[in-house]
Amino acid sequence: QVQLVESGGGLVQGGGSLRLSCAASGRTFSNYAMGWFRQTPGKDREFVGSISSTGGTYYANSVKGRFTISRDNAKNMVYLQMNSLKPEDTAVYYCAAATKPITIATRDFNSWGQGTQVTVSS
Repeated sequence: QVQLVESGGGLVQGGGSLRLSCAASGRTFSNYAMGWFRQTPGKDREFVGSISSTGGTYYANSVKGRFTISRDNAKNMVYLQMNSLKPEDTAVYYCAAATKPITIATRDFNSWGQGTQVTVSS
């Protein structure tokens, strides 16, 4: 398994931007897909997007065009740039590491960070 630590959450006004970071350690980072998920109280964890080992990106329809995932394999880091934020983006955001080089299936992610809170005010 891999250890993951998210940072960068906070409070932002609607229409604003935030950048989340995720530091990974514990295995060969570059071989596996990485993902971002989010969760609000009483709801299941929701797929936000993922990035393959070669940099291909995939997004949920709800964030497509507003969010961008990137990775720096030299630094073992993955990022989530969030623009044009909406109040409905308020959630705890989790970074996750997959067991495959490319996937969008939640079941393929077996390592999770502790989460970082993002709150978007109206």
